Amino acid sequence: MRNLSVLIIPCFAWICGCSEPRSIEQEPDQKLTQWVNPMIGTTRMGHTYPGATVPYGMVQVSPQSHYEPFLQPNGVYNPDTYKYCAGYQYEDSTILGFVHTSFSGTGHSDLGDLLVMPTVGRPDLSSDEKGGPQFGSPFQHARETTEAGYYAVDLNRYAIRAEVTATERVGVHRYTFEAGGDANLALDLAYNIYHHPDKNLWTFVRVENDSTVVGFRQTTGWARTRTVHFAMRFDRPFEEYGYERGQALTYNGFYRRFKESVNFPEMAGKDLRAWFSFGAFEPGETLGMRMALSGVSTAGALRNLESEAELPGFDTHREAAGRKWNDALSMVRIEALQEEDYTTFYTALYHSMLSPVTYEDVDGQYRGLDQNIYTSNGFTNHTVFSLWDTYRALHPWINLTQPERAADLINSMLAHAEQSVHGMLPIWSHYANENWCMIGYHAASVLADAVAHGIEGWNQQVGLKAAVSTATVPYFEGLEDYMNLGYVPDDKNHSAVSKTLEYAFDDWCIAQMAEALGKDEVAKTFMRRSEAYRNVWDPATRFMRPRLADGSFRKAFDPMETHGQGFIEGNAWNYGLYVPHAPDSLIAWHGGPAAFSAHLDSLFTMELDDAYFAHTEDISRDGIIGSYVHGNEPGHHIAYLYNQAGAPEKTQERVRMICDAMYGGSVDGLCGNDDAGQMSAWYLFSALGFYPVAPGSGWYELGSPNLRAATLQVGYGKTLRIETIGNAKDKTRVQSVTWNGKAILDWQIAAADLVQGGTLTFTFE
Repeated sequence: MRNLSVLIIPCFAWICGCSEPRSIEQEPDQKLTQWVNPMIGTTRMGHTYPGATVPYGMVQVSPQSHYEPFLQPNGVYNPDTYKYCAGYQYEDSTILGFVHTSFSGTGHSDLGDLLVMPTVGRPDLSSDEKGGPQFGSPFQHARETTEAGYYAVDLNRYAIRAEVTATERVGVHRYTFEAGGDANLALDLAYNIYHHPDKNLWTFVRVENDSTVVGFRQTTGWARTRTVHFAMRFDRPFEEYGYERGQALTYNGFYRRFKESVNFPEMAGKDLRAWFSFGAFEPGETLGMRMALSGVSTAGALRNLESEAELPGFDTHREAAGRKWNDALSMVRIEALQEEDYTTFYTALYHSMLSPVTYEDVDGQYRGLDQNIYTSNGFTNHTVFSLWDTYRALHPWINLTQPERAADLINSMLAHAEQSVHGMLPIWSHYANENWCMIGYHAASVLADAVAHGIEGWNQQVGLKAAVSTATVPYFEGLEDYMNLGYVPDDKNHSAVSKTLEYAFDDWCIAQMAEALGKDEVAKTFMRRSEAYRNVWDPATRFMRPRLADGSFRKAFDPMETHGQGFIEGNAWNYGLYVPHAPDSLIAWHGGPAAFSAHLDSLFTMELDDAYFAHTEDISRDGIIGSYVHGNEPGHHIAYLYNQAGAPEKTQERVRMICDAMYGGSVDGLCGNDDAGQMSAWYLFSALGFYPVAPGSGWYELGSPNLRAATLQVGYGKTLRIETIGNAKDKTRVQSVTWNGKAILDWQIAAADLVQGGTLTFTFE
């Protein structure tokens, strides 16, 4: 069990029978946001942000607690920067300011745009020894408040109470100067997450009047060409302002005629830091500020500001953000087995709605992949597609519970493909950029899963064409060799085994989609390709193994090693089980159901030496059970494979063990990066009792619910009821399952049934 000390008292009260956990299914007006803990995952393995946003919001106002540049002084990668993928670590004691864009647990990173910080006295705009700002303030967690849609903290250095909330496109701030003083605000356009010397390309600010400031910043990095525009408006006029460039310009033209650094209404340079002074405040006076974003223009940012936050009213915006979260969380109402499980479940549900994010202005305009401006037609454009992670559970979760949003996400992917010079669906994309992170072309799985769930509102034929186009780009990650040889050769491409296996699954998804759409030849072609997994199976070692272009297996091979063995973020033990679409092959190759079940047992019970993950950023001991790695995605389906081997009781036991061991309600309640919601979506499905082992198949594997009952919205206005009989924390074995009173004998249920609503009942032994 992870550290759940903050919840031990109510948990023990339930165990000793003093008070049972409440049922919130019968309380439609229950404030579900009380169970959300935005701090979960702010430790090293999690990288979520504790700030303020709304469901799928473009803006994430988040405190930044430390600055680590991407490179060390010698120009070598700085591993400490990995800890700050979201800019905040719970162990820190300083707040540098508040940014307006953040990723949720993505491991690698970007963003951290438009850092602001209130100060008493003129802020020091110089850089510290690492290049970070020097106007930060100490803080204590005891004076820090986090809830869905709201964050507040005392800035001890300045005796300022800082509060932030958000709309979809606007960050809303309120600063209370408890002791009064000379009120100022710093605007730092130099600050970045994963900052390197060339990350900022240009920054620009215009002072439109004494309370409105607009501008933009262009950066390069994980997103090669990214532009964010902003409009910042204060609820009282500033008296003076100025800036520092951070570096001299080689050529400044005839702007040299002006004293630009003070009260000059145009500011430009690579690394601007600006200040705005509001004069003397009495103790308790407040400064309100609203920061609107746009990917299109400063005019777009102003329209977003005036549409969503025309009036200052901080408390009004905070209450509205809370209502949006409560409405969103109300898609699922549960009756937990113990009190702490409410926090674990609803925080996971909260995490599942932090991305993908809305990426268009209120008028529908957005910046496309080709950097041109488009207007969405019949859908809301979204960005942040961490597809190597999220195709597994997050997208199936959205397909099941939010079909209208699922259509928006798919149409956003199809727009990406149309704008792509490569004719490809997104691989890992954000903010009008493809960053090419990770492997596979898993948008194909998302589309196939949408077909299986009956998602309306998108052109399936166009989707199939885009998937086929994506899967046939010869210069993408070994695809030419894959198409010619039936596998990716290890001597010509890195992570060759992982790529072969993931391409094979994606090809199977394309085949399923083609078959459903009556494209028989396409289905046959990609079904043949989907058997590529057979070409990297080594019967001598009974593992997937790197194969060379001449057809031979590579001789040097360690199935426990994660580096240099033909895999990415995994080894032969977990990738050897990555054939989601053909578990029958794995079972046969391992000698039948009993032998395969024993092989899975070995994975969960063997000891993985620290040496095998000592140099891996994404994995720590917290995310490992035996040699099973739940802290990373390639093994997320493995516990459910026991079903196919005729041992569903082991699936039930393992799934419940993972739910209890890898998730919790305190700040270290995630065992690995949440990876844009995938880790949390695994918990949502598993807590409810089923999981999409092969997204796109149209089938879910049944497990063991980690709750007493649940009601959730599915499909188009339908209700799914989960009931359990005899369930308890010390019980995992399911005796029988019924769907609308009819027995399920094969431990599977069809997506087509679930989306129609009904009652799924688990009876425990």
